[in-house]
Amino acid sequence: MNLDRLKNIPNGQPVTPTFSEGEMQRRVTALRKAMADSGVDAAVFTSYHNINYYSDFLYTAFGRNYALVVTPSSHVTVTANIDAGQPWRRSFGDNLVYTDWQRDNFQHAIATVLADAGLTRGRLGVEDDHIPPMLRAQLAEVLPGFELTDISAATMAQRMIKSDEEIALIKQGARIADIGGAAVAEAVTEGVPEYEVALAGTQAMTREIAATFPHAELRDTWVWFQSGVNTDGAHNWPTTRQVQRGDILSLNCFPMIAGYYTALERTLVYGEPTEAQLRYWKVNTAVHERGLELIRPGAVCKDIAAELNTIFEAEGLLDKRTFGYGHSFGVLSHYYGREAGLELREDIDTVLEPGMVVSMEPMITIPEGQPGAGGYREHDILVVTEDGAENITGYPYGPEHNILTP
Repeated sequence: MNLDRLKNIPNGQPVTPTFSEGEMQRRVTALRKAMADSGVDAAVFTSYHNINYYSDFLYTAFGRNYALVVTPSSHVTVTANIDAGQPWRRSFGDNLVYTDWQRDNFQHAIATVLADAGLTRGRLGVEDDHIPPMLRAQLAEVLPGFELTDISAATMAQRMIKSDEEIALIKQGARIADIGGAAVAEAVTEGVPEYEVALAGTQAMTREIAATFPHAELRDTWVWFQSGVNTDGAHNWPTTRQVQRGDILSLNCFPMIAGYYTALERTLVYGEPTEAQLRYWKVNTAVHERGLELIRPGAVCKDIAAELNTIFEAEGLLDKRTFGYGHSFGVLSHYYGREAGLELREDIDTVLEPGMVVSMEPMITIPEGQPGAGGYREHDILVVTEDGAENITGYPYGPEHNILTP
């Protein structure tokens, strides 16, 4: 077939963007400076998180490749023809569409953007923590004049410090997560399946996102509501298990706004908790409260983890811990993105700075068959400030607030 390999599809009108033009220019200017400082002539981003961060466009892969190509003079999202004009309407900068008519049209599109910018050789930044080896090899073949070099660590470092506009959006997300939490708690009754409770929270948050951000895509918001044995993991999906009296419950609400993730996570008990449940719950709450105190500028991630470990160790529960004590927020979700350099773990030596946004979320799991079996987890979001931290989560935690009466 003799059909176009590449297209421009300016269909309709650009949508109202998530962030101001000044904010997006700030991000791209900082990126170009980092590229120049490290001798990188152009960058090809392939991840959800970096394409979204630098272009405000969040793709849906469905087995196809997507990219953002940034040079000193151009900024172009490369998207599949199946999406027609939607990427153009939602991309900051330019957009180029590749068709399916030849298998290598994606690589051809990237080479075309670079050539249009006057670049046929040099150092090309790629994301080695994301790009599949096969695609990396294909780019190297179609761009023989370029040396491919990893820039994922540099872009992660930039994303870790949030702007005022990002923090404002994250605060809205935290507020909406609280709304989802209230809807989840209200939906809990004896015999209700987990998925029905999760649906109540998802619907409440989606409607509030639509009201607050009427120009945003309504996608990816979700709830993990778990009961009984299903609370043992932090990322267990809802099932058809029905809530029973005496169950430990996990409330986990995740509103997604333009690719930005926020979260609310709480332990609850349906009915009167047992002595063992109360003990584990209170210990985890004490760790949570001490962790909130430790989030401040100048604190070191691994030092926070080490101090909180001593509380669990004194209670004989250190081996029941399931993961680190918190992580960064921003462009991420359960299927893309992670700022691994900003996690509250023993192997992370990052120093907290104003503008970082982190969670405090200790969790322990008591195995099935033991008194108090289940997972206990609390989760608040904190914005690191010049002289401390602002907790932007409003939903209450602990046994004083989250014992649900049948």
